[in-house]
Amino acid sequence: MTQPRSSAFLTALALCALLAFAGFVALGFWQVERRAWKLDLIARIDERVHAPAVAPPAADQWAKVNAADDAYRRVRAAGTFLHDLETLVQATTELGGGYWVLTPLRMADGSTLLVNRGFVPPEARDRAARRAMDAEGESSVTGLLRITEPGGSFLRRNDPAADRWYSRDVQAIATARGLSRVAPYFVDAEAAPSHAGASAANAPRTWPVGGLTVIRFPNNHLAYAFTWFALALMVAAAAWYVGRDERRVRQMRMGEDTGHD
Repeated sequence: MTQPRSSAFLTALALCALLAFAGFVALGFWQVERRAWKLDLIARIDERVHAPAVAPPAADQWAKVNAADDAYRRVRAAGTFLHDLETLVQATTELGGGYWVLTPLRMADGSTLLVNRGFVPPEARDRAARRAMDAEGESSVTGLLRITEPGGSFLRRNDPAADRWYSRDVQAIATARGLSRVAPYFVDAEAAPSHAGASAANAPRTWPVGGLTVIRFPNNHLAYAFTWFALALMVAAAAWYVGRDERRVRQMRMGEDTGHD
C-alpha cells in the first residue's frame, strides 16, 4: 500500500504550488496590462500617421524627441537634398531585397535632416541609374518621423569604414558623411503621388519607392494571458489532486490501523 507522505514534504510541495500559482497569475495579469498598453499604442500611432503633417522638431527640441511621443509622427520639411552624400542601407521590403536610400536634406536654418527617400533594388543602387529622378533645388518632403536605429541589425553590425549599413543609425551616418547639426531622427518619405491616366499603369517604375514603412505591432498578449492563467489552473488542479490522493491514503491507513486494534 502507498505510504502517506511526510508533513515536511507536503508543506514544501504546497509552498511550491502556491508560489507557482501566484507567479502564473501575476504573469497573466501583467499580459492583460501589456495588452491594454499595446492597444493604446496602436491607437496613438494610427492617429499620428493619419494626422495633418506638421513641421519636424527643431534643433531646440531635439533633446526631447523620443519614441513614445514622436515615433511615426507625420511631418513635412523643406530644403535642398545633398544627393552626393546619400547612404544605402540594406533592406527587405514587399518589393524584395535591396536598399533604403537615405539622403541628407539641408534645411533653411542650416540643420540637416536624413530622409529615407525610399527603396531601390540592387540593380538600381548605382545613383547614375536613377540620377534623373533626383530632385534638384528646393524640395519638400512629407513622411513619418522615425527614431534612429543605432548599431546595426540583429545579426550584423554597421561597418562605416566599408560603407556597409544594416540599420538607419543617424549619428553614425552623419559622422561618416561629415555632416553637422543633424537631427537625431530620420523621416520615411511618403510614396510619390501617382499620375492619373492609362499611361501611368504602363510606365516603368521609378526609384526610389517611398511609402513602404511597415506599421505593425504584434499583439499576442491576450493569448499569452490565457496561457499563464491556464498554467495557474493546472497547478491548482494538480495541488487539489495531490491533496485528495493524500487524504484518501491517510483515511485508508487510519482504517487499517483501527481494524488492527
